[in-house]
Amino acid sequence: MGLVKEFKEFAVRGNVIDLAVGVIIGAAFGKIVTSLVNDIIMPPIGKLLGGTNFSNLFWDLDRTFSGSTVVYPSLADAEKAGASVIAYGQFINTVIDFLIVALCVFLLIKGINMMKRKEHEKPAPEKTTRECPYCMTEISIKASRCPQCTSELHKAPA
Repeated sequence: MGLVKEFKEFAVRGNVIDLAVGVIIGAAFGKIVTSLVNDIIMPPIGKLLGGTNFSNLFWDLDRTFSGSTVVYPSLADAEKAGASVIAYGQFINTVIDFLIVALCVFLLIKGINMMKRKEHEKPAPEKTTRECPYCMTEISIKASRCPQCTSELHKAPA
């Protein structure tokens, strides 16, 4: 029973729940970024590069190494036929996905740090004391004579 109780305490801690929420939101965000890359970013890039569909780029290993003469028109057809392929187009899309997610996380962290910095940056309190140039004692900024050494002081700096 001790193990179950310990697990319950662990599972309902705030950090674990926050982490779970972060993972769920991260997974949903990942799907959004994947759609952004596959459906919005890559089609215009492919069009600019002569109508290339990056997700359909692959290297047929059977044809290269086994001397197969079969030519597959798409990655889906090659996979359906059981051909050994390297799907480098999908890898390119995944790298772009990663770069966009990394950029978004970087910008999010940068924004959070900027907000925290502004929170912690409070104006310095106005000085009310100064140091006597003769005895180095802290005195009122308005004092014209040092109460410690009785030296006559020049006008307080503005």
